[in-house]
Amino acid sequence: MPDSSTEVTAAGIARLAGVGRAAVSNWRRRHADFPKPVGGTEASPSFALPEVEAWLRDQGKLAEVPLRERVWQQVAGHPDGAVTALVHAGCALLVVRDRPTAWLEITAVSDARMAGVLPAALDHVLTARFGAGRAVPTPTEAALLPSVPLLRAAAELAAEAGARKAFDFLFGRQLDANPRQYTLTPPGLAELMADLAEPVREPARQNGGKGSRTVLDPAAGTGALLCAVGRPTAVYAQEADPDLAALTALRLALHSEGGGTDGPALGVRTGDTLRADAFPGLTVDAVLCHPPFNERNWGHDDLAYDPRWEYGFPARTESELAWVQHALAHLREGGTAVVLMPPAAASRRSGRRIRADLLRRGALRAVIALPAGAAPPYGIPLHIWVLRKPGAEQHPAPELLVVDAAEPEAAGAPSGRDRLDWAAVRAAVLDAWAPFDAPGRREPVEERPGTSRAVPVIELLDDDVDLAPARHLPPLASGATAAELVRVRERLEETLKLAARRTPPPAAPCDQARRPFTTVGELARAGALRLRTGTGWGSGTTPVLTEHDVLSGTGPSGSPSAPAGAAPEGEPVLLEPGDVVVPVTGGTSVVRVVDEATAGAALGRNLQLLRPDPAALDAWFLAGFLRGTANNRQASSYASTATRLDARRLQVPRMPLAEQRTYGEQFSALAAFEDALRTAGRLGGQLVQGMYDGLTDGSVAPG
Repeated sequence: MPDSSTEVTAAGIARLAGVGRAAVSNWRRRHADFPKPVGGTEASPSFALPEVEAWLRDQGKLAEVPLRERVWQQVAGHPDGAVTALVHAGCALLVVRDRPTAWLEITAVSDARMAGVLPAALDHVLTARFGAGRAVPTPTEAALLPSVPLLRAAAELAAEAGARKAFDFLFGRQLDANPRQYTLTPPGLAELMADLAEPVREPARQNGGKGSRTVLDPAAGTGALLCAVGRPTAVYAQEADPDLAALTALRLALHSEGGGTDGPALGVRTGDTLRADAFPGLTVDAVLCHPPFNERNWGHDDLAYDPRWEYGFPARTESELAWVQHALAHLREGGTAVVLMPPAAASRRSGRRIRADLLRRGALRAVIALPAGAAPPYGIPLHIWVLRKPGAEQHPAPELLVVDAAEPEAAGAPSGRDRLDWAAVRAAVLDAWAPFDAPGRREPVEERPGTSRAVPVIELLDDDVDLAPARHLPPLASGATAAELVRVRERLEETLKLAARRTPPPAAPCDQARRPFTTVGELARAGALRLRTGTGWGSGTTPVLTEHDVLSGTGPSGSPSAPAGAAPEGEPVLLEPGDVVVPVTGGTSVVRVVDEATAGAALGRNLQLLRPDPAALDAWFLAGFLRGTANNRQASSYASTATRLDARRLQVPRMPLAEQRTYGEQFSALAAFEDALRTAGRLGGQLVQGMYDGLTDGSVAPG
């Protein structure tokens, strides 16, 4: 595979070797034979990939560059940019999947000849998948010539993983490399929104879910929502960014079952949806939408008389209500729209008249509050609005379902995207939605205190028309009963006694020992331990040990799902008893030794695993010395706003195994004391909050 022109940055080298960028900077300073830059800038130089690969292998820092990594480096180093490279690769992967025999004939010639015959083959496949007016133009011969080595490599990757997974991996890497450029819809959220749009009352649902399902996403972004829809017959998408529209079109085509005309009809267009609707007159069964939030320049001055504003002309500050009405305008009667909304849209005074009309006419069916961290912006608990297009024979719905899917956090425990239990969120939402939306429902829906309630519309039509779920839910029964607080207090007393027993004895002074030290990197090269980096995902139902779990001392809580828009990078790293886990970000000196209860979980992102050879290294001895403050400081990089630890630079003293175990026993006892203190703090927080709640709601007597 030709790759002589492929260049790689310092960040790419760090990814190849599984280290931080600070390590690459140190290698450049300390090793005179490190490859010289061949491009880039003085601040961000690039290096020839073959030279880097050879140097890493000679240094024992790399056994072999994985094929997927080699292909990604070709994408990242493409002379016309990564987006152009991805578009070319996606087009080629469509040919690989839909016309495999033709692809073999195309690749049996020279690079120059291949670039000459490719446009006709690509045009044939693109026209079959997207028709006229498509978002993916056919690349020219001149444009394809620099991409030919990449296309051959992408086809080789597809032979290993399949065309869809190969493109998902490359697309996911592009999203990871440019996090501020794209607005992502996490997989758990996309699946939940697709579930809410499922037409459970349709006869087509009984045919294996394969009926006449047509779906539109007017703000398609990376295509996550449409990829979550099960077996549609027609998919329509519009995206304002031409480059992203092309990538999303290719992603949708590669995700669809079948090839050519066998898969669902795909219509992907480029343009400003609100100002220039690419699908005028189109009506579909479902609309899924994650629109841009808080847009002032959405077309307020130009669209005053647009027929889509059936429920009222949105104010300049209510761009989200414009998207809601756009979604309703494209639904057939009885069709469902599921729109992600900022929480302010449920209560802003400027939108109360439109909200009131949506309720009166039965178009708005549910408002669902999600936990913070569900989607960007991650610090805000977003809402989902479920809407249904009123029909001539339908009566306005008398109720609105409100759901609060946010789970109460333990005292002092941070919330965020890494801690979301999507299975629990999905269950809470769908368990409330399914009975509420049941065909021909006559019985009232059961209220779930603190979680869900079917609110009569008449209760909501006041001066504010505030639809925030928390304002309309019956309160949770107080957990601060006297009996429960007594049990918490008893557990706290036992834990405090345990902590007292585990308190270390007074420190005995001694002369500071002068020991010979080695580094984790040297131990790894000598075979005394193995280094592994977490992928951040599991397989099946395997839980994931996250960075937060290590910092807080809790059990594995991460979801096994792969990151948004990305194919899994290799197999998950499964933990074994005695493994030592080190967070590589944040600048905190925290290390965890894996016990039997944690074994079997997958290693999360931003974590590095050190697997010591028991015949050479004691796990607790290793973990204890890695926790030293000075050790962490000298092994960390402070070049950016985030501190990053290079685990290979951490130092460990050279000691006989028997002496290691003496230290290991002491470090293990300190960890047990720390765990008792952590448990006592958690129980103390529960007792304090429970007393406050009980005294204020009258379930606990003072005195």
